[in-house]
This record gives sequence, C-alpha cells and structure tokens, in this order.
Amino acid sequence: MAVGFTVNFYWYQVGTADFLYAFFSTVAYNLEKGEWGSVFPTIMNELYEGEILNSNLTTAIEELNTIRNELEKLTVDKVVWDIDDISKQPPWGNNISSEITDLSNYFVTSDGEDLITVLRCALNKAVELKTNIKISTL
Repeated sequence: MAVGFTVNFYWYQVGTADFLYAFFSTVAYNLEKGEWGSVFPTIMNELYEGEILNSNLTTAIEELNTIRNELEKLTVDKVVWDIDDISKQPPWGNNISSEITDLSNYFVTSDGEDLITVLRCALNKAVELKTNIKISTL
C-alpha cells in the first residue's frame, strides 16, 4: 500500500508506510533527542497524525527547512528505521547509492525523488491553494 501527501486532488507519492515512518523516526531520534514533536511539532505531530491545517503551513515549511539543514550534518549511519526498535535496519541494509551523502538526501521516494523536496512541493502547493495537506494511502 502506497502512502503519500495529498493537497486537494494533487497526489505526491512517498512509498511505504514503513519508509515514511523511518523519516519521522530519524528526525525524532537524531534531531529531537527521542522526544517526538518536541522541536518540530507541526511536522512531527500534526503531519504525522495525518494533516497540517492551512493556518500552520508557514510554520511547517520553516520546520522542514531546519530539518533538512540539520539532517545534512548527519552521516547515513545515523538513519533510524524504527524509533520503537532501534535495532531494525532498512530492507536494503548499507547497500545505498553513492549519491546519498548524508541524511538530508537519504530518503528517496518510490518515484526516485528526494522525500524532503517532495514534501516541500506539497506544502507549497497547499499554501498556493490555501488548503490543508494530508498523509493518505492508496
């Protein structure tokens, strides 16, 4: 089952739910010291729970920019596949593309796009349309 972001009738594909959870887990563990939503409440709480309201989109974009900048400082071995079980590893293990240089570009969607870029595009579309952004499944 594919997950992605929806903005009205626009669909931004991410991949599996496990993959998206790994992104959130990596942020919570590395950038929030394991305290989910303590630093990035809009992305980590509102989006993770399923929806960011239009009124909070500017904050979400600012948080996402900070997340990208902070993940850029972390090596790929700091990826957390599941914050509830730190021993879990990605299905591909350490077999990753040489183009992946840090955690800011580690997460690549099933369409081959950078996850943070996809999320930024979805957030910008929501701002443009003055609507909410949701996590949806197909």
